[in-house]
Amino acid sequence: MSLPLPPHSDPSQERQTPQKPGGFKMRAMLLGTAAVLALGGAYAGHIELPRTSFTSPAQAEPVTPPPITVTPTAQTSPQAPSGFADIVDRVKGAVVSIKVKMTATAGPKDTDMPDVAPGSPLYRFFKRFGGQLPFEFREGHPHVELAQGSGFFISPDGYIVTNNHVVEHATDVKIVMEDGKILPAKVIGTDKKTDLALLKVKTGSNYPYVQFAPKTPRVGDWVLAVGNPFGLGGTVTAGIVSARGRDIGAGPYDDFLQIDAPVNRGNSGGPAFNMQGQVVGVNTAIYSPSGGSVGIGFAIPSDVVQNVVTALKDHGKVTRGWIGVEIQPVTPDIAESLGVKSTKGALVAEVQPNGPAKAAGIKPEDIIESVNGDKVSGPRELARKIAELGPKAKANLEVWRNGSDTTLTMTLGTLPHQQEAKAEIAADTGSGALSSYGLTLSPAEQVPGAGKKGVVVTAVDPDGSAAQKGLKVGDVIVEAGGKAVTSPGDISTVLSDAKKEGRKAILLRVKNGQETHFVALAVNPAT
Repeated sequence: MSLPLPPHSDPSQERQTPQKPGGFKMRAMLLGTAAVLALGGAYAGHIELPRTSFTSPAQAEPVTPPPITVTPTAQTSPQAPSGFADIVDRVKGAVVSIKVKMTATAGPKDTDMPDVAPGSPLYRFFKRFGGQLPFEFREGHPHVELAQGSGFFISPDGYIVTNNHVVEHATDVKIVMEDGKILPAKVIGTDKKTDLALLKVKTGSNYPYVQFAPKTPRVGDWVLAVGNPFGLGGTVTAGIVSARGRDIGAGPYDDFLQIDAPVNRGNSGGPAFNMQGQVVGVNTAIYSPSGGSVGIGFAIPSDVVQNVVTALKDHGKVTRGWIGVEIQPVTPDIAESLGVKSTKGALVAEVQPNGPAKAAGIKPEDIIESVNGDKVSGPRELARKIAELGPKAKANLEVWRNGSDTTLTMTLGTLPHQQEAKAEIAADTGSGALSSYGLTLSPAEQVPGAGKKGVVVTAVDPDGSAAQKGLKVGDVIVEAGGKAVTSPGDISTVLSDAKKEGRKAILLRVKNGQETHFVALAVNPAT
């Protein structure tokens, strides 16, 4: 099964992160697994060595070090449990394996030799067909794909939580209980933005179920991961919460728990439990150099899961609050350009017409610092808070503008479907240049398709300071230092004025397609 990422279990679509000093590339992947597996390889288990006592030449008896004792305190948490068997006995019946069928049609890329390692049985198999796939996998011929993951009952009437990528495009879903009983299920609703899905068993009732934890676990708390790794069936592993609030680039509302309980492909959608047998997260992804667990797993927190599941159960979909702005982080360079001491909050790059923010008076270069009194650390936290409030909710936004704070009140709208923006790359007309920045610019009205406002970036030196700040060919600079620009000379003037005023950088407002953001450009290109 080819599952959507980031990150992805399909090796051909795995997300590659920058190479680490150790020489290998880390891979992030979702935890769904293909139905056909080959298991093998070298033993990588733990080997227990015999314990040895050492004797001193001056002594006949072994030297035994004194035991290390720890005095318990009220703050000591969590204490190492003597075992997890009681918890497992309570929750294991609610955890299920999920088997999925879907129909796929092979595309043009599938008509060539598949990407399999030379020497493998599959490689030799396909070589027998002269580098061609068998008929049923050739272009345009539909075929059935199989995949599997994990899930868990949340109610006695058969509702089950899992990951969206486990059941996406499913034509048939089966649930395998702990005792091996197989039950048909249907998809009630899915949410791609959080990678969650809600299923319901078609028949029966009084199923064993588990509850969500009322609060988020602390870093260092114990967790148990239960699931179906590699299709092996119910498997339990233990670890701790390693971190909270992780953003791994999987979606716009990333807020993962990081756990070190071993999870692998096939664990997708399975629960992570606390020591009370309550669900604290839904296991979703791992970072790994090899495809197996290295103790870095990610789970969607239970509070996020509950909100999404409630919406899916009541409406079959998730509707989120929306204010109609494009936002970005406040970097140190941008803070310097605006004269702000803190990098907290979300910088407004663009205000969409006819949106709640426009009606409330939000402007570009505003920094949104809090929502209903709750401080926001950055754009992702702001997006989550607005989304959770929902459509038609009232929101009071504290905004920094021109050196002072103000509060603006608005009624939230409904988040529209995401639009794809494609930027047209403008041709280099050769007119105007800020060569010291490695930047070549042309008035927008002289570049076909660029419109009449702003200045188009027509060439960028990859070693120049402009490229280091993220400017690229096709960007349209519409403002510099808060002033509209129509020619390269306008930007040069703003830079010159800023230098006279003793400022270290100016703020460029840049558009690319339908996206807008700010870039801080140093007055001295060498900095």
